[in-house]
Amino acid sequence: MALERMESEPCLIGDASTQHSLPTIDGKHSDLISIESKTVGRLLQGEYSQDYTIIGCRYPYEFDGGHIQGAMNIFTEEGIRSFLENQRASVICKRQVLVFHCEFSSKRGPKLMRLLRSLDRKENSHRYPELYYPEIYLLDGGYKAFYECNKAQCNPQAYLPMLHEDHSSDLRHFRTRSKSWTAGEKRSRSRRVAQSPY
Repeated sequence: MALERMESEPCLIGDASTQHSLPTIDGKHSDLISIESKTVGRLLQGEYSQDYTIIGCRYPYEFDGGHIQGAMNIFTEEGIRSFLENQRASVICKRQVLVFHCEFSSKRGPKLMRLLRSLDRKENSHRYPELYYPEIYLLDGGYKAFYECNKAQCNPQAYLPMLHEDHSSDLRHFRTRSKSWTAGEKRSRSRRVAQSPY
């Protein structure tokens, strides 16, 4: 029944139980559900009744240089795995909306969002289509776009680009860390049949 509903109603959340609670847009990634900065701003102001977690996938020096109020900084595969394990019990009791982003939401945020959905699907394969996190979104334009129109909701009220010249050694360090898990992910991905985790 869930598969039939997904076919006939494309605007459903990941477990096909209901429609998205936040207004969505067509973003750069056709396989991901995107929302605008103004929607995230309203979410932070309490205009939507959902419990939510903002996941900033930027490197720590970027995050420390300015991030969305209340956001968590998760930028590695290990971080996503730990988040899923640590949050599982509370999620079962209370449904939570997740919003992923990086600087522009073009690479790091989408990659970790897809990873979380894939791990969530795998852990719940015995009770498909149920998920711990059925409602996840990508912040269109990333932190840069959010900062430009919601500076008052950033902490501190600043924006540090990934390529800032004062942090070139930090960038090399974190890119090296990221590549080590990305390489393993590519190897395992090539072994499985290509299919959307959604």
